[in-house]
Amino acid sequence: MDLYFDPVSLLGEARATFQGQWADRQWLNVPGPFYGAATDNCCTGRTHAPALVLYEGEYFTEYVYRQPRTAQELRQLVDAAQAEVLSGYGCDGDAHWTPAAVREWWRDRARISEYLMARRSVWEADDERSGQGSAGAANDYLAYLDGELAVHLQIYLFWLHERRAPTPTDRLPQL
Repeated sequence: MDLYFDPVSLLGEARATFQGQWADRQWLNVPGPFYGAATDNCCTGRTHAPALVLYEGEYFTEYVYRQPRTAQELRQLVDAAQAEVLSGYGCDGDAHWTPAAVREWWRDRARISEYLMARRSVWEADDERSGQGSAGAANDYLAYLDGELAVHLQIYLFWLHERRAPTPTDRLPQL
């Protein structure tokens, strides 16, 4: 079982970098403490955090498709947020996500899959020009939606309810 760690508590001074507003967050962000909100479209996020950040297809603004699970991934996301000129990343998702909202997001995940598949040609064309690997990241997001994300969200639900990481003997909540 993956154990949740509280990445926001590890931010230190970098917390000031995360000025994004919850009301502006992209609907494509996975539930968790971090999200892309009103970001620029300079396409710097994937340069710093390629396994965590993707661009939405219409304006190429940034969103978090995988929450950081290690200190190294957290550092990469901080780097992405620091490179984002509009300071549009947020780190206060834990204050806004509720178990009901996470479950609703999960029930609506087919909308994300459809969106990702419909935008494939946009990312492929961008990849030819930029080499950022957005099409591959979209495929990773699709696989994540169909794979390990369910367990990660169950762990996150446990965190939201208990404000501690689950132990191997704790029962995880259902999605």
